[in-house]
Amino acid sequence: MLRFPGHGHRHPEDVVIGPLDLSARVDEALAVQAVAFGLGADEVAVRRQIVLRHMTYPGARAFGATVEGRLVGFVYGMPNDRTHWWSTVVEPYLRARGHDGWLDNSFVITELHVHPRHQNLGIGRSLITTITDGAAEPRSILSAIDADSPARGLYHSLGYEDLARQVLFPSAPKPYAVMGAPLPLRRR
Repeated sequence: MLRFPGHGHRHPEDVVIGPLDLSARVDEALAVQAVAFGLGADEVAVRRQIVLRHMTYPGARAFGATVEGRLVGFVYGMPNDRTHWWSTVVEPYLRARGHDGWLDNSFVITELHVHPRHQNLGIGRSLITTITDGAAEPRSILSAIDADSPARGLYHSLGYEDLARQVLFPSAPKPYAVMGAPLPLRRR
């Protein structure tokens, strides 16, 4: 467990980073994701089933950030498997750039979200470094909306580099970038 001291008047509480039983707290986690990512009720319902299925995969694990027991952020991921849906979508884009080897022996960050009231405090950085520090794989991959954003800035600061851009997922309105980094992630 990691503890952050409170951050002045804005957040006087302590933030605790620790293992998360995501299956048991899926609705709370998706409420954070809905606010952070702007999801509607229908999208949340679909993602709920996806998260519950993912948590049955070998090696899947999650960490949460809590304030007084309330979940304010979470991350989950697993060892990548080329047969999983995400890999089948990104593989042609990675192959076209000569990076499809990244799909092997990598830990994939499936989701990372922090409630907007708790962003820019280092919580996302702590969540992703905590989960990847426990990975047996020598590298990590993820996808993020392909735009100049705080999330992409965070990933770049941790050592993630663009492996493919303008990746189109079915039903996603915006293109994504697939990013990869050697583990352990770069520290400040």
